[in-house]
Amino acid sequence: MRNKRSPLASAGLHAALIAAAAVAVFPPLWLLVTSFKPKNDAFSTGLVTHFTFANYSHVLADTEFLTWFRNSVIIVGATTVLGVFIAATTGYAVSRFRFPGMRPLMWLLLITQMFPVAVLIVPLYNLLASLNLLNQPAGLVITYLTIAVPFCAWMMKGFFDTIPVEIDEAGRVDGLNPFGTFWRLVLPLARPGLAVTGFYTFVTAWAEVAYASAFMTGEENLTLAGGLQTFVNQYTNDWGSMTAAAVIIAVPAALVFAFAQRHLVSGLTAGTTKG
Repeated sequence: MRNKRSPLASAGLHAALIAAAAVAVFPPLWLLVTSFKPKNDAFSTGLVTHFTFANYSHVLADTEFLTWFRNSVIIVGATTVLGVFIAATTGYAVSRFRFPGMRPLMWLLLITQMFPVAVLIVPLYNLLASLNLLNQPAGLVITYLTIAVPFCAWMMKGFFDTIPVEIDEAGRVDGLNPFGTFWRLVLPLARPGLAVTGFYTFVTAWAEVAYASAFMTGEENLTLAGGLQTFVNQYTNDWGSMTAAAVIIAVPAALVFAFAQRHLVSGLTAGTTKG
């Protein structure tokens, strides 16, 4: 029988949870409250005293925000679709097949995650410049794939390991080739893993700042993450517009999370045990 927690321990646990929740909620709450304040009240510690939508109207009507939004949707959409497909096919291949160089490939996917972004900016910049992909959406998509695919391929391998091999064998008996078996039989069973992969790839590309700022110049080419920096930098200090833009940017991410959340727990835990 489990020991009952003492009242003091229970109070301490609840206090710690409340404190952790407050710390987690404060930054987005501050952004939301500040976005409805006049610009002169951005640093006031009180709640909204003069409620206004001026920051939102300024961001949407007087800046290149809609252009940045369009650029982000194109780049993030392409990154998510390609990232999910490449990660799923790679994870399936290393889960089901044995081929020369498989182990080095898996180690290579893992090692690529160990390098910080700052170390990779210069070599990636030179590579994209040599390929004439600077200031091109395709260049940023390729860059984001180098971040998302290695981790997602590892995760998808763990998920495919939990799907019985007998399903593949049944597909071959029915005359399907390996890709047909993967596409028609195995992939539909991998929806939780695909949801996690898609969500991770989306968030990686949607919220990334360093590569977007280094590889894309000119306001018409910026993504949302890069465009945010135009509001607060060494030349200007428009916190009202920055917070309003940040709130708008958070909405698509929240919608994607709401759509994928029912698959997230099962997808994240699928690779921990093999059925």
